[in-house]
Amino acid sequence: MPLPRRLARERRRLLLRWHRGVDLERLQADGLRVGRDVFIGGGTFLDPDFCFLIAIGDDTTISLDVIILAHDASTRTHVGYSRVAPVRIGHRVFIGARAVILPGVTIGDDAVVGAGSVVTRDVPAGTVAAGNPARVLMDSEAYFARHRDRLEQRPSWERPGRTARSGLTENNRKEMLRALDDGEAYIR
Repeated sequence: MPLPRRLARERRRLLLRWHRGVDLERLQADGLRVGRDVFIGGGTFLDPDFCFLIAIGDDTTISLDVIILAHDASTRTHVGYSRVAPVRIGHRVFIGARAVILPGVTIGDDAVVGAGSVVTRDVPAGTVAAGNPARVLMDSEAYFARHRDRLEQRPSWERPGRTARSGLTENNRKEMLRALDDGEAYIR
């Protein structure tokens, strides 16, 4: 069920404002295109001089300290010009912490880019890519299916009372640490 328009606008405003260190309103005024329900983590760098070459699709998550560049000045000294190229990030994409997205890259819908990856080439829709340089590892649905299966076997929790920002209690902390002794768990 879609949120009423006013609540949807407010949610988007809060998601965009949570981002620390970047004035997203200014970048958008300068041409950055950001879809609805986009999360951009703190410390992310969106190429300010060429933000009009960056497009981010709906329901996308860009984690902490991601760098998205739409220009490459490596050619400037020898050629006299910097290279510029658009960056297109599709819908429902997840980009992990400290990934670097280089100019001219398109990341297709429903793709996952692993943390710390350096994306030098397009990432096809519905795939998981990671590494330096990033390469496709598997299709997204196989990745999500693997985690759905694990979710049935491993502990899972609701967020309230389970994170430092949501009132983590000492009992919940101890329970989580015990549960994580033998592997991963999941939090909503």
